[in-house]
Amino acid sequence: MAAAAAAAAVGGSQSSQAELPAPGLALDKAATAAHLKAALSRPDNRAGAEELQALLERVLSAERPLAAAADGEEAAAAGGGGGPGAAEEEALEWCKCLLAGGGGYDEFCAAVRAYDPAALCGLVWTANFVAYRCRTCGISPCMSLCAECFHQGDHTGHDFNMFRSQAGGACDCGDSNVMRESGFCKRHQIKSSSNIPCVPKDLLMMSEFVLPRFIFCLIQYLREGYNEPADVPSEKDLNKVLQLLEPQISFLEDLTKMGGAMRSVLTQVLTNQQNYKDLTSGLGENACAKKSHEKYLIALKSSGLTYPEDKLVYGIQEPSAGTSTLAVQGFAGATGTLGQLDSSDEEDQDGSQGLGKRKRVKLSSNTKDQSIMDVLKHKSFLEELLFWTIKYEFPQKMVTFLLNMLPDQEYKVAFTKTFVQHYAFIMKTLKKSHESDTMSNRIVHISVQLFSNEELARQVTEECQLLDIMVTVLLYMMESCLIKSELQDEENSLHVVVNCGEALLKNNTYWPLVSDFINILSHQSVAKRFLEDHGLLVTWMNFVSFFQGMNLNKRELNEHVEFESQTYYAAFAAELEACAQPMWGLLSHCKVRETQEYTRNVVRYCLEALQDWFDAINFVDEPAPNQVTFHLPLHRYYAMFLSKAVKCQELDLDSVLPDQEMLMKLMIHPLQIQASLAEIHSNMWVRNGLQIKGQAMTYVQSHFCNSMIDPDIYLLQVCASRLDPDYFISSVFERFKVVDLLTMASQHQNTVLDAEHERSMLEGALTFLVILLSLRLHLGMSDDEILRAEMVAQLCMNDRTHSSLLDLIPENPNPKSGIIPGSYSFESVLSAVADFKAPVFEPGGSMQQGMYTPKAEVWDQEFDPVMVILRTVYRRDVQSAMDRYTAFLKQSGKFPGNPWPPYKKRTPLHPSYKGLMRLLHCKTLHIVLFTLLYKILMDHQNLSEHVLCMVLYLIELGLENSAEEESDEEASVCGPERCHDSWFPGSNLVSNMRHFINYVRVRVPETAPEVKRDSPASTSSDSLGSLQNSGTAQVFSLVAERRKKFQEIINRSSSEANQVVRPKTSNKWSAPGSAPQLTTAILEIKESILSLLIKLHHKLSGKQNSYYPAWLDDIEILIQPEIPKYSHGDGITAVERILLKAALQSRMNKRIIEEICRKVTPPVPPKKVTAAEKKTLDKEERRQKARERQQKLLAEFASRQKSFMETAMDVDSPENDIPMEITAAEPQISEAVYDCVICGQSGPSSEDRPTGLVVLLQASSVLGQCRDNIEPKKLPITEEEQIYPWDTCAAVHDVRLSLLQRYFKDSSCLLAVSIGWEGGVYVQTCGHTLHIDCHKSYMESLRNDQVLQGFSVDKGEFTCPLCRQFANSVLPCYPGSNVENNLWQRPSNKNIQDLIKEVEELQGRPGAFPVSISSETNLSKEMESVMKDIKNTTQKKYRDYSKTPGSPDNDFLFMYSVARTNLELELIHRGGNLCSGGASTAGKRSCLNQLFHVLALHMRLYSIDSEYNPWRKLTQLVEEVNSQLGNEEQQPEVPILYHDVTSLLLIQILMMPQPLRKDHFTCIVKVLFTLLYTQALVALSVKCSEEDRSAWKHTGALKKNTCDAEKSHEVLLSFVISELSKGKLYHEEGTQECAMVSPIAWSSESMEKYLQDFCLPFLRITSLLQHHLFGEDLPSCQEEEEFSVLSSCLGLLPTFYQTEHPFISASCLDWPVPAFDIISQWCFEINGFTERHAEQGKALLIQESRWKLPHLLQLPENYNTIFQYYHRKTCSVCTKVPKDPAVCLVCGTFVCLKGLCCKQQSYCECVLHSQNCGAGTGIFLLINASVIIIIRGHRFCLWGSVYLDAHGEEDRDLRRGKPLYICKERYKVLEQQWISHTFDHINKRWGPHYNGL
Repeated sequence: MAAAAAAAAVGGSQSSQAELPAPGLALDKAATAAHLKAALSRPDNRAGAEELQALLERVLSAERPLAAAADGEEAAAAGGGGGPGAAEEEALEWCKCLLAGGGGYDEFCAAVRAYDPAALCGLVWTANFVAYRCRTCGISPCMSLCAECFHQGDHTGHDFNMFRSQAGGACDCGDSNVMRESGFCKRHQIKSSSNIPCVPKDLLMMSEFVLPRFIFCLIQYLREGYNEPADVPSEKDLNKVLQLLEPQISFLEDLTKMGGAMRSVLTQVLTNQQNYKDLTSGLGENACAKKSHEKYLIALKSSGLTYPEDKLVYGIQEPSAGTSTLAVQGFAGATGTLGQLDSSDEEDQDGSQGLGKRKRVKLSSNTKDQSIMDVLKHKSFLEELLFWTIKYEFPQKMVTFLLNMLPDQEYKVAFTKTFVQHYAFIMKTLKKSHESDTMSNRIVHISVQLFSNEELARQVTEECQLLDIMVTVLLYMMESCLIKSELQDEENSLHVVVNCGEALLKNNTYWPLVSDFINILSHQSVAKRFLEDHGLLVTWMNFVSFFQGMNLNKRELNEHVEFESQTYYAAFAAELEACAQPMWGLLSHCKVRETQEYTRNVVRYCLEALQDWFDAINFVDEPAPNQVTFHLPLHRYYAMFLSKAVKCQELDLDSVLPDQEMLMKLMIHPLQIQASLAEIHSNMWVRNGLQIKGQAMTYVQSHFCNSMIDPDIYLLQVCASRLDPDYFISSVFERFKVVDLLTMASQHQNTVLDAEHERSMLEGALTFLVILLSLRLHLGMSDDEILRAEMVAQLCMNDRTHSSLLDLIPENPNPKSGIIPGSYSFESVLSAVADFKAPVFEPGGSMQQGMYTPKAEVWDQEFDPVMVILRTVYRRDVQSAMDRYTAFLKQSGKFPGNPWPPYKKRTPLHPSYKGLMRLLHCKTLHIVLFTLLYKILMDHQNLSEHVLCMVLYLIELGLENSAEEESDEEASVCGPERCHDSWFPGSNLVSNMRHFINYVRVRVPETAPEVKRDSPASTSSDSLGSLQNSGTAQVFSLVAERRKKFQEIINRSSSEANQVVRPKTSNKWSAPGSAPQLTTAILEIKESILSLLIKLHHKLSGKQNSYYPAWLDDIEILIQPEIPKYSHGDGITAVERILLKAALQSRMNKRIIEEICRKVTPPVPPKKVTAAEKKTLDKEERRQKARERQQKLLAEFASRQKSFMETAMDVDSPENDIPMEITAAEPQISEAVYDCVICGQSGPSSEDRPTGLVVLLQASSVLGQCRDNIEPKKLPITEEEQIYPWDTCAAVHDVRLSLLQRYFKDSSCLLAVSIGWEGGVYVQTCGHTLHIDCHKSYMESLRNDQVLQGFSVDKGEFTCPLCRQFANSVLPCYPGSNVENNLWQRPSNKNIQDLIKEVEELQGRPGAFPVSISSETNLSKEMESVMKDIKNTTQKKYRDYSKTPGSPDNDFLFMYSVARTNLELELIHRGGNLCSGGASTAGKRSCLNQLFHVLALHMRLYSIDSEYNPWRKLTQLVEEVNSQLGNEEQQPEVPILYHDVTSLLLIQILMMPQPLRKDHFTCIVKVLFTLLYTQALVALSVKCSEEDRSAWKHTGALKKNTCDAEKSHEVLLSFVISELSKGKLYHEEGTQECAMVSPIAWSSESMEKYLQDFCLPFLRITSLLQHHLFGEDLPSCQEEEEFSVLSSCLGLLPTFYQTEHPFISASCLDWPVPAFDIISQWCFEINGFTERHAEQGKALLIQESRWKLPHLLQLPENYNTIFQYYHRKTCSVCTKVPKDPAVCLVCGTFVCLKGLCCKQQSYCECVLHSQNCGAGTGIFLLINASVIIIIRGHRFCLWGSVYLDAHGEEDRDLRRGKPLYICKERYKVLEQQWISHTFDHINKRWGPHYNGL
């Protein structure tokens, strides 16, 4: 049906256009367009306009039936080719033609672009785009630039970073509202509007007519597509509609890109209200339009919105503006409350979410904001477009189109207003959305562009009530998830809080709205309006109170909680984002005196809200037990505004403080949090699970602390400074539940706390008091001082990297505040307090980052333990800081022992807070301090050094902050104080210190030792064993005191409070009946604080009379008291320092101290130590000693283990301690002995029980990467630079082999070269041996061990059982006796002819092995299996080069090439030459000897046909020369001069029976050297010019008959030239190669050098081989004498050779047959070949080896060059821009990491490339992460980064986006690991990649 309709519509529209030219042809479209344009250009253009409207009506209505097609999928399918798509194309074509007015569309675009006044960039990007942000240039914190504008501008030295856009954004270049003009790029600097010509009227005339219809068509389409079903429309339907609309929206987007001229037309169209009314009112006779309008109304209704003129729509014209507003108001009144309105759709959705008993609370809100929430009226296309954009959940294309228009100023304002108008609707849609994440990002993408502009934000605030709308919308949003608060009074609480378990909070759905709010509050003008508007402030405080007390924790007392809720993440995030950040935003505008009023407003409404809160939760004076919430945003608002008021606005603090009663209430909850922190750390909340620890950590963590713990502590400081100090102190001890502990008695009961928690709670209480009294963050420190203190605290805990320091220092969360991370003050403070430690690299060690470490003077003067305690998330960090401090003191020789935390001087208090110090001078505190000192002295239980430390710290604080003159005016104390008389006379600490206390009455359990005594006298020697306790009458009276004071304060305000308080407190303080009865005992004390301190000194030092007042010796001390001697030290130092300060403060104290010291003090611990106590003392001592012994042993063990690990694991140093007798030849032992590292037995390797070496086999292409030029290859960073692999060693060898195979016999070719340059097998060992049967059982055990290892046992991988080095095979050791070896090495005096014969015979003898292959012994089986392993190590393509697959020649070639690969690689590891000599590191662990045995065994299986054995050709003259060339059809053998000599050497040696005799070896080398030398001469002759050749031919011929002609290179060269001249080798040069000929005249010296260089590679390999086979050492030498040293070491040089005259290489020659004959024979073969192929003849000549050492590609200095080129580069395989681009550092290939696009046979591209480029080893740089990843076979690991920032740290994933620079040392380490094949050993974290990289 639908399809038919569609077809009919299309057909119909075409037939009805009969009077116009047929529309099918583009030409006719153009003609029509031109005709219309002409018609419209006339002055009277009505006719033209009507004609155009008719045409558009027809063309565009062709689209409308598509809606039907969209409804039924099958219809769309049935439509086929002529279906929807075609009609759309047609319509778009028409539009393009009409816009262009008859011309070409492209020309039209170009023409419009010419009029673009490009003042703004405005480039819009979507998520994941890479952009830049420069804080130096930005005015708004959200400023961002596209890469192009950034690089075109000048930002050198600025604080900028690169970032990946999360939500999308737009470029601000050219917008002076958002950034400073100095940062504009070159294109947008010129204010170009002046010189752009004005747009000709007729250019855009057609656009003005066509576009309204086009946009209306789009809107109709959106209306059609949106079916409002009963449930939320499925995403699928929406997406389908959007897909169909893709071309239309793209067309609009293209229009916006035409520049300013077109944008202003679009703006006109979008904002013109008349156009909109005409087209969309649905009043016309057109049925379609009517239907579409109805759909629009339905959509509005279902969105919970109303169209104001509901009743008036049909038939009546639009009423005037006046009535419409009335209608709005009338409607708003009528709607009633939100409670009824919303309940329908909200309850159904979420009510069933299993919230259990926690019923949702609905608030019925006041109706004044109703209009904000529920009325929407659209007056223009723009407004309705935005409505549909929201309805469709912000499709990316629409968002981009709407944003692309923003550079047009008029549009920007209109759009912003529209956006604000739809704000409530956006919130509703967002809440319902399933894809809230994506949608949030898109919303912010738009809003950040609008609200970052201060001018615009101000305008919208004034005209559209932006602030009202935002606050109201936020309030409504949160109201949907409120529950009843259970804090304090569960039954009667009226307070509601947000439920953190709801999706809204859990998923951060509120984020876009809050982020907009924070954004607009950063503008001063907007924030001021907010702070002035009392109504708004009330609403906002109402909003904040929803978070007050959320996520309440109740302590589990019985069993462990079964389900740990993770809601605390949501709670902390919500408080930080929704409460704290707006608060910091507002605070940033309250910086000067003029803003006092704002602070008063906030404080006033904040206090009102707090009062309401206390009332709502029924709070009086006691917090409910075992409850804590970390969220008190109202308290924190209040605190922060108070702090600002005093610090910046010079407000009088008392004028903004409430009465005493309110202060008491305010202090309770923050204090409860501090006590709970101590409880959590004391493991009292352990049954609540880990999450409660998580909350305690988050509360102090660097991102939260300055919005959480800091304001709390500050608020407590304010309360303490204004409340009665005795009341405050006793409250603290009561909250911390340690009141009962503070007794003089040795035993006590604590009714509220278990004994095991007492100590840590007491420590907690004292530490809290110390922090409270010494922290100055908000009490007078300047911003720079704060920053410095924070930085020192963090650096003292650990050395830090720059980025972690930035992260750990709490910055003011609002970006506009003064301290921006990275700002200058940060850097200058950092350089003042810390030294930079550059990154270090130990080879094989972990790579360090650049770290900052505190300077010595910081440790000396600024280390502040209090700040450290406040800022540590983990308790271990405090210990770490103390350890580092101790180490510093030891190192600098300031203090040798274990120091106590140093006492640090504080910055002076701000006068407003002077009252805080009264805490230190109140009797309650003094009683506590006295009691604790006494208890510590008497060794009561549950006291620690930490307690003493804090007690002394408090005493010292009191002395530092005492009143100036010592007055005893408090002696006449009045009424309520009297109960203290037995304690102290006054409240000044200085005078109280000397006050002696004689007797104390304590309440103790009847069982306590105090009770048993008869006379008070006996108590002086109080028992030692009994421990500390709290129940003194005095302290009880203190609690009573606190009650009394509280009562007095309350009574002043209200009389009925009594009744409430009393019953609550009565039962708390009576001990439960079950406890033993308390009785009263009287203790004789007779001490003062001073005497206790002096006795403590004796106790700590362990000596009698250890304290001697310092001033008696040195009176100076009293004059200048700042002595460095006392600043660092332990408890003894602290006591001395305190006594000195006490003496300084008053002469009385000084005198009393002297008196006490004069009396010889009786020993502190009483003499009557009972036997039992003595026993316990001894026991303790013994335990201590045992512990120390154990520590010592452990330390020793650790250091031993470390030294073993160093020697065993160090990859780059030879091992000294693990004996390896493999290569050693010791005559006294008959056989080599091996240790098995598994069973530990030693013995020889035998046939039946062979021993093997642990080896790692890996395929390697490192050799193939050698290049012939010294200039290293660079990584390409532009399109022009490309790397072609033609000049690599591998490529050259490949070409050569295939060339040989073209012309010569295959089997012969395979003997003439080596393979393995790519994919060669490299064998390395750790040097440990094991029995092969032990190894098998070891592998079995690994297979059964299900632990996840980093390796695959099935592939034979394991780690060496001794040194844990990675390995994958075992190489059998060949049983042989060393003595035999020695016999073989004795030089024989046979002449060379005899030896040559012997060699030939031995090669011919098949299987001349001690082990015959036929008898299958264990050894031969193992040898075969290891050979199989070797073959399987590399891929088939690297083994099979033969034309006939599977030919034995292939295996033969492969085997001797394995030997070649290992020798060549060892040479590279030695740096490419043998000058260093020695056994090198590799020699110690080489397994070449064993490898040779295995290879030789297998080579002997393929005996070469004797007539093809090259040995014949080398050593005999062959007669029948012509026979070979005769038969044309059979391919000839490879001429001997084309053979690779090193390959021949390996073939000859491996063909010999093992072990080889030394003289045979030398014989083979001598023979091969003659061939090599001849090849050198041939190559030389080809290199030089025709004239040179004839000259040499001449000179040499003259000397031919001299005595040692065969050893003169001149003679030999001339002979070679004359021989080869017979063929065509030298021909055709004259013509093309003239230019190539080097103009160098060859001197005799240069020829000699050439010949030596030609022969050196062979000599090096041969010497290495000799070294491994016969165990001879390599001599070391200078580079220039390498040739002569090696040749004499190999026995090529005759022994009688004189070294006086210059060395001549030819003297090493020892011809087996007359030289001229054999050379002539060799040349003949070549001449035969060049007859036919002269060109190839020359190409195949062996050239001198010119390979340089392999290197990785050279990388550019700055990472940005790589990043900018590659991150947008398209992949050459799939032509897409990869999500994770990577580049190979060996060959520069660009690949898609993990890209499914480039997957081939289940291998992703990186894995595939690692196989092709590195035979299984790949080194890739991940472009988007700056990290290097290594692929090795089936495993991979992240290696690290070789690019570091200016502070020496990596930036993985480019999160920080700072500029990165190459770190050459790291890159060298990487290259070294690649060349030495040690990735597997050095990198530890390997994982399988399953071919998915």
